[in-house]
Amino acid sequence: MLELALHILDIVENSVRAGADLVDIRIYEDTEKDKFSIEIADNGRGMDKDTLKKALDPFYTTKKVRDVGLGLPMLFQAARMAGGNFDIDSKEGRGTKVIAGFKRSHIDRQPLGDIASTLIALITGNPEVDFVYTHDKDSKEYILDTRDIRKALEDIPINDVEVLKFIRGNIREGLEEINKRDKLTPNE
Repeated sequence: MLELALHILDIVENSVRAGADLVDIRIYEDTEKDKFSIEIADNGRGMDKDTLKKALDPFYTTKKVRDVGLGLPMLFQAARMAGGNFDIDSKEGRGTKVIAGFKRSHIDRQPLGDIASTLIALITGNPEVDFVYTHDKDSKEYILDTRDIRKALEDIPINDVEVLKFIRGNIREGLEEINKRDKLTPNE
């Protein structure tokens, strides 16, 4: 995978397959401390201790359609290659939390990529699941919470084409806003 957004898509799809109906995705960027992290937490089935021990083995999977499970091992490798760290915590019946940290400026850190398209794909394909996406960059924050959107929609499905267009635009605007650099005054 060439973009972190694709890693996020893969991990969140695992969450949905594990029965999660709420997935929390958080991106933290701190340019001063040179840190970038991804946290994905779900309320799915979770993993028992034996499964958790095998989770980073690319030749282990609980999926029936293929004999390898590359999502977690690939994200683990991406974090390690970019001078970062990786942690996974899971409790049976309570869910799973994955944290991947990166040195933000590291030459091998993959770009975030098209997170708006990733979120739209997740919402479109899983309209019964709620997603909370938080992106914090240098203490500027953008939050998308599908629970709030559902309340405003009333009877309109969240995966309605017009709703998805609105959500995509909202995500792009929000991320553009937190990525704006503070304008320097002439004396700085």
